[in-house]
Amino acid sequence: MNLKDDKPKTSRRKRQSAKAKSDKWILRLYVAGQTPNAVTAFTNLKLICEEQLKGKYHIEVIDLLKNPQLARDNQILAVPTLVRKLPLPVRNIIGDLSNTERVLVGLDLREQSLQ
Repeated sequence: MNLKDDKPKTSRRKRQSAKAKSDKWILRLYVAGQTPNAVTAFTNLKLICEEQLKGKYHIEVIDLLKNPQLARDNQILAVPTLVRKLPLPVRNIIGDLSNTERVLVGLDLREQSLQ
């Protein structure tokens, strides 16, 4: 018996991105009114989703000025904040989402490049 052949093959597999794992994406964008940062964040998110997820996503915009209790309930400390609810695990990204590479890595749509 050759022990080398008995090693699990899973160690040789690359980790799949969340994009490969899920067909359903639920994204929540927390904002505080229609500020320039909020509008920029929504626009950037919409562009990224259309390019990367092509109809496999749902964006829910939550205005914390209208529902301030949701900030505490969902532990939102800054706005705009993007929360990826599905696929799991939940991930948060704070800011106007203008750094596309950072957003793609944060959403697990692209692996982080080592520099």
